[in-house]
Amino acid sequence: MKVLMICEFSAGICGVWSRVFLEAKALVSKGHEVHVLSTNIEKGTGDIVRDYEVLDGVKIHRFHSSTSSFSKNVNNFNFSKELSELNPGVVITHLIHPHSFKALKSCQKLSVPCFLVTHAPFGVKRSFPLNLATWLYYNFVVKNKISGFTKIITITNWEVPYLNNLGISGDKLVFIPNSVPEDFFKQKIKPFSNKNVRIMFLGRVAPVKNIPLLVDAFKRINNPDLTLEIVGPIEKGYESIKNFSTKKIVFSKPIFNLSVKIMKLQEAGIFILPSIREGLPQSLLEALALGKIVVASDTLGSKEVIIDSKNGYLFRNGSVDSLVEVLRKVLSLKNSSIKKIQSNARVSVKGYSTSSVINKLNKLLNSLNKK
Repeated sequence: MKVLMICEFSAGICGVWSRVFLEAKALVSKGHEVHVLSTNIEKGTGDIVRDYEVLDGVKIHRFHSSTSSFSKNVNNFNFSKELSELNPGVVITHLIHPHSFKALKSCQKLSVPCFLVTHAPFGVKRSFPLNLATWLYYNFVVKNKISGFTKIITITNWEVPYLNNLGISGDKLVFIPNSVPEDFFKQKIKPFSNKNVRIMFLGRVAPVKNIPLLVDAFKRINNPDLTLEIVGPIEKGYESIKNFSTKKIVFSKPIFNLSVKIMKLQEAGIFILPSIREGLPQSLLEALALGKIVVASDTLGSKEVIIDSKNGYLFRNGSVDSLVEVLRKVLSLKNSSIKKIQSNARVSVKGYSTSSVINKLNKLLNSLNKK
């Protein structure tokens, strides 16, 4: 089947793109022809990337874009002509942004099934003008059009009530979460030691990740056995974050290679995700799959996968005192407790393995041929 995927970014460090590319490669391996349509902007840097390339069998088409007048996180790009010319068997569009409804309109004209992957955009705190614009968009655009999608794929369970409020329920909803490559599960769980502990954050370094809170907590603990490493691309305009650098606080370059990422994560004693909000954090799933001791703010996304003190630890979102308390608790754990937490961490995300998740998606695609 010819599968066409649409997302805003297909370069740089981006959670949506990570999912799209992982799924696209897996679908190619199962015999599907996969095309991706996106903007020509690299996520995080804003750099312009090539208009077309083929990566691991995935054909990527990129288009000039303009930023929405309402939010810099929303990009407008015109792909309708290419969508029609490609004549796909199915379109899978990501995010509840205007490009997805543009895709839906084209698919309805062509009588092509169109799936929407939501990426859990709900419950975000914004400024008053942006809150108003979002409310108007959801109530007068999304609510009126979202039922037109053939299927709506949720990546979490926590977003279902929000979709119910938009009039979507029952068979229209399909749960297919983000996935973790099998390579993570093949690694031996590295024993934790509370000596010379490296605390690590890995991901896009942006304001929403709340790195200053992590730095503050690290400084308050003031333990000579601890180092803090921040790994990932620094978002354009946020370069001042590097002012926190010291001998004990290190900023490392982003990692794009899977095996290198695994090796880097294996260096972590404690993996921390201090984000203000998360849908379903990829880096957290990967750290859990490696059996890492993980600590995360109690966002809806993190609570989806972490059961506090069972397979990881949660702290109150935005509270440096709570993070300090949790870190001190982790550093005082006995070996028997640590081993149990590490084992539970890996077991808890087995269902997120790429093979398991792709089987769900492939089954959904195959069901279209039976209609």
